[in-house]
Amino acid sequence: MKKFEKIFENSAIVAMTLFMPFVALAASDVTGTITQLKTILNAVIGLLFVLVTLYFVWGVVGYVGASGDSEKLKQGKDHMIWGIIGMAVMAGAWGLVNILLNTFGVGNANIPSGPRF
Repeated sequence: MKKFEKIFENSAIVAMTLFMPFVALAASDVTGTITQLKTILNAVIGLLFVLVTLYFVWGVVGYVGASGDSEKLKQGKDHMIWGIIGMAVMAGAWGLVNILLNTFGVGNANIPSGPRF
């Protein structure tokens, strides 16, 4: 579990570092900024969804390959459970972001962002 936490921590730092210029160069108006933020959040949540799915599959492989070892069975089962919980959290976060964006009327990605100087 410590390895996964370290990988998750490092990938979050890398993702924030890669996407920070997009936030800094966002349009000066609120709609453009929110649309840019939506794009960034969709990419980050999609990446996290892939990582959680890989974690789940890692648990399935560990469970199937346990060969009757009760400790490996427990570890594989724990990985699968936490993977499913992670998938539910990611789906909820993605849905919450879309609900908030649609509530504030910026759910359409084709909103003109105005002039850029």
